[in-house]
Amino acid sequence: MKIAHKILTVISAVILFTACGNNETSNTSVAANTTENIKVWGNCEMCKKTIEGSLKVKGVAKADWNVDTKIMNVSFDSTQINLDQIEKNIASVGYDNEKYSGDINAYKNLPECCQYERKK
Repeated sequence: MKIAHKILTVISAVILFTACGNNETSNTSVAANTTENIKVWGNCEMCKKTIEGSLKVKGVAKADWNVDTKIMNVSFDSTQINLDQIEKNIASVGYDNEKYSGDINAYKNLPECCQYERKK
């Protein structure tokens, strides 16, 4: 009888934790996912690495900068980060975008091939 009681207790606990876990999962899957395209000035594959690297932060799921079009395609969870912060992160590593000028000191420290013609 004691064994049957222990088994029933374990099964009940598993069901309870599974049910709670499913509710939590469904809440996190409801988080807002956004994809935006923004213009980011730069020149080369080294720029791409630095620009995309500036977005390896919590909330950014994907960052892909196109060397030819100068367009950054970024997917992010808008409950964790917003587009303004994304643009600031890019500017902080020396790259101009439509909203912010790249940090001048970071720009000066970029390799020569990455020092693009500034638009601002």
